[in-house]
Amino acid sequence: MPARSPHAALLDEVGTVDAVGIEERVAKYTTRSIKKASKLWGLKTAVSMVDLTTLEGKDTPGKVAALCQKALRPHDDPGVPQVAAVCVYPAMVRHARRALGSDTAVRIASVATAFPSGQAPLKTRLAEVRAAVGDGADEIDMVINRGAFLAGDFSLVQDEIAAVLAACGDATLKVILEVSELETYDNIRAASFLAMRVLRPGDFIKTSTGKTTLNATLGNNQVMLEAIRDFYLDTGTAIAMKPAGGIRTAKQALQFLIAVKETLGDAWLNNTRYRFGASALLNDLLRQIEKERTGSYQAPYYFSEAAESY
Repeated sequence: MPARSPHAALLDEVGTVDAVGIEERVAKYTTRSIKKASKLWGLKTAVSMVDLTTLEGKDTPGKVAALCQKALRPHDDPGVPQVAAVCVYPAMVRHARRALGSDTAVRIASVATAFPSGQAPLKTRLAEVRAAVGDGADEIDMVINRGAFLAGDFSLVQDEIAAVLAACGDATLKVILEVSELETYDNIRAASFLAMRVLRPGDFIKTSTGKTTLNATLGNNQVMLEAIRDFYLDTGTAIAMKPAGGIRTAKQALQFLIAVKETLGDAWLNNTRYRFGASALLNDLLRQIEKERTGSYQAPYYFSEAAESY
């Protein structure tokens, strides 16, 4: 009998995905109706989960400082929470740290490991992580080696995640799967387990860089949530989740939160266990909060333009 492929062997361990069942389940999330106080709570909770991001070649210290001010005070209403984090390239971390100071709950996240491709020698990727942490990053968003995963070299994928984790020190690690390049729900589930087996409680798995044609969807989010649930039930280790890219409206955000509540429960409805990598989302959340508060919509330009969504 021929040996089973590495992918088949891994799927035997972690289980396959019922793709039809996933699509049917997430379709139901879009039919839920949330009203009044529950809706306002959901909108404010989503604000508190946003990683406010700028990832452009033309980023400047001034632009990062403005982003940090918006992170600290998204709205004039003090009842609207601060966002979870600002996310910048490693070269901008020190400017974000200067703008935020040290006495703040807003964290500094930095994409590293040759984001978004990951196509650099491991030594270079690890040096980038250490530099970002040294400059004040609280969180590192890394990309996995998708080529190694698709080739079935799972040990290499895990060894690289472990090396990055060691380079992070006390910083939180978010492992980006780049789901569009993994192509199937089965691969997304398998990659989720590979990453989670290396991570610490409170580290994240993340859908996307936001730099490909397909980013976060309710479907791939659900596959990863169910992987987190099953891993938690097996090990007791609580891994966090971050969908990133393509989530632009408050309506979408509420649907994602419904998925979290129904799959993982209330313990994941906070920004230590769930984030949105979608800066363009923030302005629509603020518009909807204002609508709930005053009964009327503000024009989109009422709020400052958000930075790049990823």
